[in-house]
Amino acid sequence: MLARLKRQWQRRQLKDPRYATLFEEMDEEVVSVDCETTSLKVQEAELLSIGAVRLRGNRILSSQSFYVLVKPTRKLESRNISIHGLRPMDVSEGLDADTAVRQLLDFIGGRPLVGYYLEYDVAVLNKYVRAITGISLPNRQIEISGRYYDYKFKQNPGAYIDLRLSVLNEDLQIPALPRHDALNDAITAGMLYLSLQQRGFG
Repeated sequence: MLARLKRQWQRRQLKDPRYATLFEEMDEEVVSVDCETTSLKVQEAELLSIGAVRLRGNRILSSQSFYVLVKPTRKLESRNISIHGLRPMDVSEGLDADTAVRQLLDFIGGRPLVGYYLEYDVAVLNKYVRAITGISLPNRQIEISGRYYDYKFKQNPGAYIDLRLSVLNEDLQIPALPRHDALNDAITAGMLYLSLQQRGFG
């Protein structure tokens, strides 16, 4: 009930009618999304890359993927480069953040979003989304770590549950793709989601 009221309020606040598609629920598909950024602090973080891929049923639609590099407004620090591997020369020809996020919004439409610690990615994206649309992303969000927690808790209530990505990958037998690449991370999250779905926790 509260979620429905919030969506109705958001729809009234939408300042660009082109993005009414965000409210057209498309539950037959979901979109796994990941962002690489300049900081782990949402307030400071700028986008460096965005990766996303659509999932339908038990399939990852790799032919329907999205990946863009984003040119930050501030100079990259060496500690950031060591984490995500993106150098100034890599992002120098990237899109501006506004254009990149607009393209992402067109890609996801009203599909639910899937991710590993998705809350952070959505919080960073919303800094740009609000400027474009006047609202935060209204899409339903599916958190992989939460679904995995529920899966393990049912097996062994009260036990310590390790939510590190490497642990999830090993336990669910997901191949380890190179980390800190936004599209690879989105695909990994998608594989984890499908694996949990097959176990009744999608």
